Amino acid sequence: MDLNCDLGEGAGHDAALMPLITSANIACGAHAGDLATMRETVALAQRHGVAIGAHPGFPNRENFGRRELALTPEEIRATVRGQIELLLTLSPIRHVKPHGALYNMAARDPVIAEAFTFAVHEINPALIVFAPAHSELSRAALSRGLRVANEVFADRTYRSDGSLTPRSESGALIHDEHAAVAQVLRMIREGRVRATDGTDVAIEAGTVCLHGDGPSPVKFARRLRAELATAGVEICAP
Repeated sequence: MDLNCDLGEGAGHDAALMPLITSANIACGAHAGDLATMRETVALAQRHGVAIGAHPGFPNRENFGRRELALTPEEIRATVRGQIELLLTLSPIRHVKPHGALYNMAARDPVIAEAFTFAVHEINPALIVFAPAHSELSRAALSRGLRVANEVFADRTYRSDGSLTPRSESGALIHDEHAAVAQVLRMIREGRVRATDGTDVAIEAGTVCLHGDGPSPVKFARRLRAELATAGVEICAP
């Protein structure tokens, strides 16, 4: 199982989190970060043998890329390509994961998913796309011949259709550490997650996202790694 984390976003925990994860999604200067933070985050990842990935988002720093923007497919393709290329000036990369609103929109909208995966494929068809299983983003990536790592979230709740509960709704985040660990273990062991309406939903877990901007992300990452080790789960990048 892979543990990924969005880094280079200014949350202040990157150095402590890096030894605890296996894939780093590095902000590429649009929703957060700049060349200096990208260079520093790349160096940290290389020092700890962590797989490096691009984390492109909407160019919307005031809302941290979490506000949906009405960009055309060509605009999405251009901004995603430009952000990935910026990171490639500093290091080779193994994967790409959209950020925030771009992630959510690409997961549900086939047009946006096509634009995103077009940009990724143009740059390197060997790149892995991090996406929810059976989402529009996953389908678009697979149809282009890209590999997909099915992503699940440790600290987010799910709706009955398997999508994430929007952050704008109450109950979108899991604040209880024990509950978050239990959710991850069940997703891995059983391929199921309990939705907010109480139903059980099938889910596929290939990589688990740990958010680096929570209240105590380092403490949680240490606990999750320990719990996974106890459960006999091997931690490695896809």
